[in-house]
Amino acid sequence: MIKVALVDQHPVVCDAMESLLKDADDIEIKCCNRSIADLSELLSKELIHVVIAVFYSPDSHNVSDIKLLMQRYPKIKVLVLSMFRDEKFILQIIKAGIKGHLGPDTNRSEILEAIYTLRNGYEFYAKTITNILLNSYLTDQDIDKQEKENRQKELSAREMEVLKLFAEGMSNRDIAFQLFISVRTVETHKNNIMKKINLKTTVDLVKFAIKNNITGLD
Repeated sequence: MIKVALVDQHPVVCDAMESLLKDADDIEIKCCNRSIADLSELLSKELIHVVIAVFYSPDSHNVSDIKLLMQRYPKIKVLVLSMFRDEKFILQIIKAGIKGHLGPDTNRSEILEAIYTLRNGYEFYAKTITNILLNSYLTDQDIDKQEKENRQKELSAREMEVLKLFAEGMSNRDIAFQLFISVRTVETHKNNIMKKINLKTTVDLVKFAIKNNITGLD
């Protein structure tokens, strides 16, 4: 059973989210709090696997709260649903430690996919994150040319396919459908890619693909 805590300042949104997820037999909504800071008391007593936080505007307090939460409870996975697109803020909360991000155009199936992906130890970002990463990292020069070439040579043809599709914004499920493989196989390929080229996060993975022109994006 995946135990989930919701964070939203509006009780009606919490009720809607619970209703949205109630048919999932393996997901249990434990509570809804007005802020991440309000979760502290519950987390000291109750095992929570995934925290779903809804943010309506960029707020530095949310970034600080996420950092503090991850320091105290590093095993918890935080999934943020932001009702806006603010490049700076999204990058800040990713760096603060969130493991998933969804935009205002998300749907129930994507939320469920994100929850299961986070619970399995992987990260999940909506397609819109690709453009944000592209804008932020395109000029980053922290990996020299020779090192990039050496890392890329270690990837198999299938791993290159998975990396390209992932960097273009496809979800694990979309990649699996296009390549006629299972979602678990996609996750295994991504994990192997990250190990081979010594990357720690999904953000780094997309960054690597963009900097090495492994995407079909303009």
